[in-house]
Amino acid sequence: MTTEQSNSLHVAVTGAAGYIGSRVVRLLQNAHPEWALTAIDNFYLGDVRGIGETDVVHVDVRNRSALEDALTGSDIVLHLAAVSGVDDCETNADLAYEVNVTGTTNVAWFCRKTGAALAFPFSMAVLGDPESFPISVDDGRDPMNWYGRTKLIGERLVEEFAADTFPAHLFLKSNLYGEHTIDGQRVSKGTVINFFVNRVFDEKPLTVYEPGTQSRNYIHVDDVARAYVRSAERLQEQLNRDETGIEKYEIASKEDPGIMTVAETVRQSAQEEIDTDVDVTLVENPRGGETLVDRFEVDISKAREQLNWEPQHTVESSIRRLLQTKNTE
Repeated sequence: MTTEQSNSLHVAVTGAAGYIGSRVVRLLQNAHPEWALTAIDNFYLGDVRGIGETDVVHVDVRNRSALEDALTGSDIVLHLAAVSGVDDCETNADLAYEVNVTGTTNVAWFCRKTGAALAFPFSMAVLGDPESFPISVDDGRDPMNWYGRTKLIGERLVEEFAADTFPAHLFLKSNLYGEHTIDGQRVSKGTVINFFVNRVFDEKPLTVYEPGTQSRNYIHVDDVARAYVRSAERLQEQLNRDETGIEKYEIASKEDPGIMTVAETVRQSAQEEIDTDVDVTLVENPRGGETLVDRFEVDISKAREQLNWEPQHTVESSIRRLLQTKNTE
């Protein structure tokens, strides 16, 4: 792609009706109004139908013919469509395979045939139980659940398809939280922090699975979306230089509290922000295949250095904003 062509860059986003994808489209519109955008989704869970001047078109990534028609002309594909989460993937194992594996294969095959660049998140779930810290993309893979396994297959096939053909960014992404609005529509997801805040307003106890010390790294949805915008900008540069192959990045924050600590932070913030008291209750853990480590530091130096990206949100400040926002509704 020449410098002249880069002024009319065409970026496609799969999963654009969803929690992350809709935010990515909005940030791309703001940062690069000169870029052409294609937004597609099968509306499995995402319910955003339009983002500013960009309509979200109904396309299923499992349908290769329809997908390729929708992606025609794209220089970069941000492939965010997925069946995500351990529980959903266990309950809908066939669907998870078809979307996360077959759908990702279809997207990567389009990129291999056309030379379009690709960004793809493959989740911390591919790691299993981390054995060393800080966590990095170079750590071994040993997924403990079906979600992690489908994402690991996706990671490996993108590696193979990108070799000598197109540039690709693979993101080891940590646990999301937070919410945002698209044209007045609130976009949220049942992440653990969002779940706790909703329990406050339902006047129900904050239930913490045993042992309560299990740690996760938490990253705000807006910080993740900004990482994809940075990714698109770098992929544009790599296309201009005719580069191919993969780069891997960790997208995470500097915070890795235990789940009981998160619950206590929500409880205390609710007292101070909206004068509401809730209990925190430790309950039996119904989940298998879940890492129970009590630390989860992540090395984000590569994203900082090569994507010029830093997380901007903190868990406590975001919890307080969520409480304040919901209290005024």
